[in-house]
Amino acid sequence: MSAAVRIGLDVGGTKIAGIALDADGVALGSVRIPTGWGGSAVIDGILHAVSALRAQLPTGRSVSSIGVGIPGLVDAEQGRVLHAVNLGVEELDVATRVHEATGIPSQVENDVKAAALGAAALRGDTRPMAYLNLGTGVAAGIVIDGRIWRGARGTAGEVGHLVVDPHGRVCGCGQRGCIETLCGGGALARAWGRGGDLPVKDILDAADAGDATASALRLDLQRGAAAAVRALVLTADVETVVIGGGLSALADRIGPGIRATLQEEAAASPFLRSLRLDERIEMLPADSPVAAIGAALLGSASAGTDVRDKETVPHG
Repeated sequence: MSAAVRIGLDVGGTKIAGIALDADGVALGSVRIPTGWGGSAVIDGILHAVSALRAQLPTGRSVSSIGVGIPGLVDAEQGRVLHAVNLGVEELDVATRVHEATGIPSQVENDVKAAALGAAALRGDTRPMAYLNLGTGVAAGIVIDGRIWRGARGTAGEVGHLVVDPHGRVCGCGQRGCIETLCGGGALARAWGRGGDLPVKDILDAADAGDATASALRLDLQRGAAAAVRALVLTADVETVVIGGGLSALADRIGPGIRATLQEEAAASPFLRSLRLDERIEMLPADSPVAAIGAALLGSASAGTDVRDKETVPHG
């Protein structure tokens, strides 16, 4: 058993969740702390989380790598994040700053792509898969042959901004009728317009009670998520789409509707029926730390190690 430990951090808009994994995938520690606002505060939070995880390690264990999953446009090769607006960050050299402060090799990746890597490792499946994040926004990460597939310019998986209704609601990206305007939590909350701490839950509750506006928004959610699944399968030919993100807390209430929508849309198309899209989705359990796990595995994945190998799959 190697004494080396990999640390993975999931930097979100409100919290940093971290995990420490040994070479056998055993979790040796975890942490959850608030996220600060602005570049300096984000780096301070990352370093605080690293220190907290190192303090939990058994005697004789050293950290071999630090991986950071963070929202925004990430240049993984340069270790830099751009336009992480929910963190108050326009440009931040995350990997360099963390390495300089700790002396430990560090890498950074977009949080959804890191989560895809974590989901692939947890599933231990050898086939191509996608992780569809349904949260405030909508995006996906794709893993092929055990590695993140970024595409030519890093935008592979940005299904949230595929237009499915040219006459639909205006998206934050400037287009109309993007998938994100249908099933993104932020877009649904704005369309609902009634406030509340958990607007999507409120929409589902109201739809169950017969509210016409809520029922229409629930259909939008189901249609948007189904469109994202269809796009991922048709473009990347993934075997499985794992659905996670903030809305996964409502998995038992949205999963059946997404499957039913896929079945309904395939009813008139032998081609779509042959793809069995409704059978190719999985709902991730709420609060599953896939982004932190994937961040911990970044070093292995970039070095060419297949993250599906049994010695890199987290457990315990």
